[in-house]
Amino acid sequence: VQLQASGGGLVQAGGSLRLSCAASGRTFSSYNMGWFRQAPGKEREFVAAINWSDATDYVDSVKGRFTISRDNAKNTVYLQMNSLKPEDTAVYYCAARPIGRGYSPDRRYWVYDYWGQGTLVTVSS
Repeated sequence: VQLQASGGGLVQAGGSLRLSCAASGRTFSSYNMGWFRQAPGKEREFVAAINWSDATDYVDSVKGRFTISRDNAKNTVYLQMNSLKPEDTAVYYCAARPIGRGYSPDRRYWVYDYWGQGTLVTVSS
């Protein structure tokens, strides 16, 4: 599967953005999806994940502000980001993992087989 992330940009603190990740192929519904981010000089960080049955998981720092969702008819996973903070500034990556390798949302970046190219989110103070 090929992933194409979009929706990043420059926003003021307190603002919102919605990231999209479009997947190629006809079996999108059989993939667990995740969003990760990497800020300059920092390691890649888990942000949110959603599995094939819409179970979700979030890193504590975004709970209540970010929402991950998926639309299997459009082969797309979304990350709605509200109340953005300067510390949310990073390149955001979407990732996919076939459910045959696990059924739950997963925080471990190394279990994902496919990655999008990343989209830059910059939050100004």
